[in-house]
Amino acid sequence: MKTLAPPTIRETCLYVEDLARALAFYRALLNYEVLASDERFCALDAGGDQVLLLFVRGATTQPAELPGGTIPPHDGSGPVHVGFGIELETIEDWLARLAQLNIPIESRMSWPNGGRSIFFRDPDGHLVELLTRGTWKPI
Repeated sequence: MKTLAPPTIRETCLYVEDLARALAFYRALLNYEVLASDERFCALDAGGDQVLLLFVRGATTQPAELPGGTIPPHDGSGPVHVGFGIELETIEDWLARLAQLNIPIESRMSWPNGGRSIFFRDPDGHLVELLTRGTWKPI
């Protein structure tokens, strides 16, 4: 059998109560463009070939039949954690943006490998992290 390269993460999904509110939050904070949306979900371009999916909680518990196949049901509850990579030299700019958007900072972290993180909550209570290189591996 052929050895396969480790796959990359292409999609990250958050389940939200109010899609319009979540969309406004993530677009204002991250400047992501909308790739596709309907009343159940919104796909945001997270750079490169990465996508942030926002699904209305409870709206995807049935299979979705599409011309190319079927998407199995999925859903989630409770606050989860998602991290977005930023450059170390932009930390102060991100802190200013959070202040401008009146987003309270829950915590800040300096990691042993040189990375830094800023933690805060989105409108659905998900823990959002802005993190630099050096969080998991040395710089």
